[in-house]
Amino acid sequence: MLTRRTVVLGVLAGLGAPAMGATSGGTGPRWDKGPALPLHVQEIYPVLHGGRIHVAGGFRALLGQIVGPTDSHHALDPGTGNWEEMTPLPQALHHPQLVSFGGALYCLGGFLSPGPSRIWVMTGETWVYDESAESWIDFTALPSPAGECMAGVLSTGLHLCGGRKPGTGNASRWDEHIDTDMHILCPAGSDQWLRAAPMPVPRNSGAAAVIGDRLHVVGGRTVARINLADHHVYEPAEDRWRKAAPMPLAQAGLAAAAVSGSLYAFGGEAIGDDKRVFAQCWRYDPATDSWSALPDMPNPRHGLGAVALDDRIYVIGGALSVGGKDTSDLVEILHT
Repeated sequence: MLTRRTVVLGVLAGLGAPAMGATSGGTGPRWDKGPALPLHVQEIYPVLHGGRIHVAGGFRALLGQIVGPTDSHHALDPGTGNWEEMTPLPQALHHPQLVSFGGALYCLGGFLSPGPSRIWVMTGETWVYDESAESWIDFTALPSPAGECMAGVLSTGLHLCGGRKPGTGNASRWDEHIDTDMHILCPAGSDQWLRAAPMPVPRNSGAAAVIGDRLHVVGGRTVARINLADHHVYEPAEDRWRKAAPMPLAQAGLAAAAVSGSLYAFGGEAIGDDKRVFAQCWRYDPATDSWSALPDMPNPRHGLGAVALDDRIYVIGGALSVGGKDTSDLVEILHT
């Protein structure tokens, strides 16, 4: 059970982004440089909460090469462009899901790395941030360990779906996991996890965004290292998934966000025979069920995060090379 204080969301109206050097001009979508992260980090799921962008956990890097997971927690004030160091997570994690839900900041699942040969130990632990006490409080654990999932908040509650699960009881390596069609939700005001319609295609390393009261899940991969272009939409009123137009490219380790009724997808990587990092930026229009290409990201990245604020999307962190190399502190802003 959880004891927590209610946290009131900050007012978003009027927040402005400092001018940080446009990388493309014209009247259409354009990229600007944003305020660099305080650390080089990848495999993150940042979120807008209380008017600030929170980043916590992930694989930290020195000289571009990952050295292990981190418990670091920082928040960006978009109005000033300043990052503030916040209370660290209870433990160092990579791939933890951050979600703003019901006025509180949640951290869900992810992976521990207790030793050099045990990098991918999945956890089902969850926490909620008590901002008045500047501390993380235990929340009800997930029904089973989960990592590299997709998440979104709908009228029915906080939804968590897909990702990977241990293939054995003590799985600690990436190749000891299996893909899952898991889909669970926590209703508002509850501390219980309920089952919902399973995902049509088990996958990990996809991205999700909410448009209206529908959860869009795009891209991802299987543990067999096969990238997916699949796009599915969850309809909470009917507790069912439906197919939508697939992405133009099969991308995994990508990020997504929604602005003004459209979905935007960024970057990712392929780790099979065709190893590469993607710079592509795509826009999906639900009205026409179609994708269009936007200007590429200035720097291709995977393991990055995307956070929408008004008509801007902050594309944060990630690595410029496949795997653990060239991890960055980059923040780039797409003006949609």
